[in-house]
Amino acid sequence: MKLWLIFFSLFFTFQSFSQARRTNFFEIDRRAMTIDADEPAILANKLTSSYTSELQKVRSIFSWITSHITYNVSRNPGGRRIQTIIEDDDTGALKPLNERVAITVLKRKSAVCDGYAKLFKTLCDYAGIRSEVISGYARTNDGRSYTFRSNHSWNAVWIDSAWYLLDVTWAAGYIRYQSNEFIASRDEKYFLSSPQSFVQDHYPEDLQWTLLSQPPVLKEFKRSPFINGGFIRQRILSFAPSGGIINAKAGDTILIEVQTNNEEKDLVVTEKFFLDTALVAASQGQKDLQNSCSVNGNKVGVSYVVDSPFTEWLNVIFNGEVIMRYRLNVRKDDRIVTNESDN
Repeated sequence: MKLWLIFFSLFFTFQSFSQARRTNFFEIDRRAMTIDADEPAILANKLTSSYTSELQKVRSIFSWITSHITYNVSRNPGGRRIQTIIEDDDTGALKPLNERVAITVLKRKSAVCDGYAKLFKTLCDYAGIRSEVISGYARTNDGRSYTFRSNHSWNAVWIDSAWYLLDVTWAAGYIRYQSNEFIASRDEKYFLSSPQSFVQDHYPEDLQWTLLSQPPVLKEFKRSPFINGGFIRQRILSFAPSGGIINAKAGDTILIEVQTNNEEKDLVVTEKFFLDTALVAASQGQKDLQNSCSVNGNKVGVSYVVDSPFTEWLNVIFNGEVIMRYRLNVRKDDRIVTNESDN
C-alpha cells in the first residue's frame, strides 16, 4: 500500500466514521443469521448480492462470521484470548493460502485469529471489496504480561474511499479464563473502530495500519522493542539494547546487536517511519539502507549515527526482513524531542 494513499484516506475516514457507526444494521444482521454455505465464493454471493453499498456488504460478512464461527479454544490450551495459528488443511494446492484457510474455517466452523482474519478477507475478495489482513500486537485483558511481539491478526477494509479497522475475532466473543470456554457475545467496539480507539489494544507490525499520522508509543516499548514476526523466522536468540525506548542526542552512535544461529548475517538499521516489510528486500541496494555490520561468531552488530533531532523510529532489518522496532527519543537543547505522547 502506497504511503500517500493511506494519508489521503485519513481525511475521508474521519468524516465518514461517525455516519457508518450510526447505521442501523438490524435487518442485515438478521438475514446473515439465516445464511449458510461451505464454499467461500457461494457464501460471499449469498451474503452480499442483495446489497448495493460497500458498507452493507461488509456488515453482512462481519455479522455472518461473528455469529457462525467460534473461537477454537482447543488450539488455545493456556486460556489466552489471542493466538496466531494458521488454520490450513490441504484443500487444494492451486488455491491461494487465504482461501485454503477460509475453506478450512468454514468446514470446522471454528478458528483462531488468523483463520478469522483470512476468512474475512477471502469473503471480501469474492464480494469485490478491498481488504487486508493485518498482523501485530494485541493487548490482552487478563492482567498477564506477555512479550511485546506480534501475536494477533485483524483486518483493514476499504469502504467508500476510506480505510476502516475491524477485528472479527474479538468481536465474536471472549474466552472465560476459568474454564477456557469461548462465550459468543458480539462486541460492536471492534467493527469499524476509530483509529484512535483501535490502537489502544491493536498495534500493527506496519505502522501505516494504525491509520494515524502520529502513531503512539505504547507503554510496552519501555521494557522491550516491538518484535516483528521476522524475529522468530530469522532465529534471533537475543538482542541489545533490551529496552525499546532509546534516549540519545544528535551525533550519538547507537550500537544495535543481535545473536542468532542463522548462518547468513546481514544486519541493517533504518529510520524509515512507515516501513513495508515486503519492500525491504527490494530496497537493500539503496543508499538509505546501507550500514556496515560486524560479525563475531553468532553475534552481529551495527552502528547507527543519529543525524537528525526528529528521528522517531529505528527499524532493525536482518537478512532483508524487519525483526524489531525501537522508539528513539532525541535530545535537543537539553530536551527530549517527542512528537506524540506515550500511551
